[in-house]
Amino acid sequence: MDKKIPKIENDVQDRSSVAWQKLCDYVDKVEEENRTDFCPAEELGYELFSQIHTLPETISNLKNVKKLVIYGSKIKQLPPQIGEMEALENFIPYTSYDLHWYPYEITKCSKLISSTVSTRALYGNKKNRMAFPSLEDNPVRYFGDTVDCSVCGKSMTYEQTNQLWISLWVGTDVLPLLANLCSKECESKLPKPPEDYIQFPHKGGKNIKQGFTEYERFEREMQKYEENEGDIEEGV
Repeated sequence: MDKKIPKIENDVQDRSSVAWQKLCDYVDKVEEENRTDFCPAEELGYELFSQIHTLPETISNLKNVKKLVIYGSKIKQLPPQIGEMEALENFIPYTSYDLHWYPYEITKCSKLISSTVSTRALYGNKKNRMAFPSLEDNPVRYFGDTVDCSVCGKSMTYEQTNQLWISLWVGTDVLPLLANLCSKECESKLPKPPEDYIQFPHKGGKNIKQGFTEYERFEREMQKYEENEGDIEEGV
């Protein structure tokens, strides 16, 4: 298991850059033309797209987009407004290796049934159990001074929010999600994580115990097999 605890990066995007302005213009174009696909790399080209590390909050306006493609991106963080893309069905962030977690709000994309994610890059994934960063001393900050509760939508300052990690099914993958919560009542409404993942919302950090990695499970099975073989031989 990876014992190294990563750090959350905030303020990831240069919003004064040409790349950012072109991306914002592209979002406006997709909205105005009622497009169903959102593929920023095709619009910006690789050189500019490689300078993009998040998406504009205005993706909330993309009510008709069914397919979101950020394949091969350098994106490190997605805004909670992705949850307002109500028509989204297919989400492709594959080989976006800097994207280790997602906003809880993506679970509100009720039509999202298909996803293609590089799961080994995810915090808590059962293949390698990458450690979750601590939210106690390294909280997540989105753009702006306030954030909405991930469950009820109440606006809060960052000092008022309780941030927790939780792993849940999204599309065809289990994703590590960040929830911003305004109360214990909203925390109690979080779904139960799937088997093989931490079974409760948590703050991350070195004290959080995860299950075995795929390699560790294989090693344990082999050890049991060898022990059973030894018992059989002794009984002969």
